[in-house]
Amino acid sequence: RIGIVFFFSHFRPYSSNAQEKIYCLSPQTSNGKIERQRYARKQSRKELFMKLVIVRHADPDYSIDSLTPTGWREAELLSERLVKTPADAYYVSPLGRAQDTASYTLNRLGRKAETLDWLREFSYPVKLPYLDAPHLSWDFLPGFYSEIEDLYDPVKWKEVALMREAGIGTYYRQVTDGLDRLLESHGYKRNGKIYDVLSANRDTIVFFCHFGLECYLLSHLLYISPVALTHGFVAAPSSVTTLNTEEREKGKAIFRCASFGDISHLYCAGEEPAFSARYCETFDCEDERH
Repeated sequence: RIGIVFFFSHFRPYSSNAQEKIYCLSPQTSNGKIERQRYARKQSRKELFMKLVIVRHADPDYSIDSLTPTGWREAELLSERLVKTPADAYYVSPLGRAQDTASYTLNRLGRKAETLDWLREFSYPVKLPYLDAPHLSWDFLPGFYSEIEDLYDPVKWKEVALMREAGIGTYYRQVTDGLDRLLESHGYKRNGKIYDVLSANRDTIVFFCHFGLECYLLSHLLYISPVALTHGFVAAPSSVTTLNTEEREKGKAIFRCASFGDISHLYCAGEEPAFSARYCETFDCEDERH
């Protein structure tokens, strides 16, 4: 397996919450082990944006629509992270694996989440020429989807024959309409590719949902084809994706992705990320799914 690490500088990092605890890894100690540290950093800068936090459910047991033993550990570690920055509102998929993931955080905070049907996994199937049975609309073989240029287009992807015949565009609209209604209730109304600011605020909203659905949400917010997202990105179980608003022009806002699929809460606890949502790193890895 090949691992490549890039160190680079862009903007000066800052915590979005004065009391948030930042996790880090110290340099390697003399005995060769990585010592994990936690430190709190006070931050005088106040939040000047609305924040969306999208959480993928922890490691799933799809046979019972719940979590594996690993998943329950992941959900607990996730809660240790999320309780440090309580949100203004919590929303959750109706599916068991998302509900169970949310339960640790909600119970520790004494909060409740609103269940929204459009946050369920985007599990609508399409017919693929290389499979006998219909298959998920966000899981194609590279040799197939890479040859269809329109699948990469933020508008035309819905009109590709396999998507159109399965009515994927209609299901997508149900999700995006649900998202836009919710955002409007929080002060941001969709207008074309961006949002009109009805009431600028600093709300933090947390969604407990699913990898495929997460990519469709990001597709709408960032105006990117979901096919590019579902096949080019992977959000590990219990991972956290964060978007912030930016209002550089008065009354006009965008949502900008600050981090995708963060699992630092697992690394800092010495928990190996679950393999779910990934595929074999090399073709000869027989114990990894293809």
